[in-house]
Amino acid sequence: MHRDALLTQDELDFIQTMQHNPQLNVRDATSSLLVNGGSQIRDLLTRLAANEQVTLQAHFENQQITFPLHLVEDEFHALHLRLGVPSIYEDGPMVRPWRLALEEPVALENAKGQPGTLWVHEVSFKGILLEVRNRTKPPKSFALWFSPSGYERIALRGAYERETEQGYYAYRLSQSDKDETERLRQYILQQHRLTHPALHI
Repeated sequence: MHRDALLTQDELDFIQTMQHNPQLNVRDATSSLLVNGGSQIRDLLTRLAANEQVTLQAHFENQQITFPLHLVEDEFHALHLRLGVPSIYEDGPMVRPWRLALEEPVALENAKGQPGTLWVHEVSFKGILLEVRNRTKPPKSFALWFSPSGYERIALRGAYERETEQGYYAYRLSQSDKDETERLRQYILQQHRLTHPALHI
């Protein structure tokens, strides 16, 4: 290698390896949206997304998946439509949010990470089904942390709705923090992928 070269041969090899690594050059296909159909349709969608909530809805077997469309600006100040994290619903006598039934219940934790008496059996982006242990009375509301295995913990706020026939307690979630809501939706989407892999190929 020439004495005045800025990079060593090892550094050059590393950079070339990085450039040709297919894993690093793959865009997140689930978040970008290419709209074909002419400038009029693109302009209409862009105007709607800038001023109103626009969604894209898909039906799969007995489920509805609704993606919010967001208007984002890239580094060149061009506007693009991007898919947000979807809301997943189940069809039936009544359309309701898709519920993830946990294989093993997970205890809700306090801010210090200590488990309490409320154990999660099912969760959706709108509600949660809890078991109350140690014969304590179910609270009217709670603000605790959900820490599923292998996933960053999520702050949850719930208000009591009803007791089920199985002796569990249903709570309506009312997330005040938009980031926490988004993280809960991400977690549910990740679990939906594992439960319905054919849909997410």
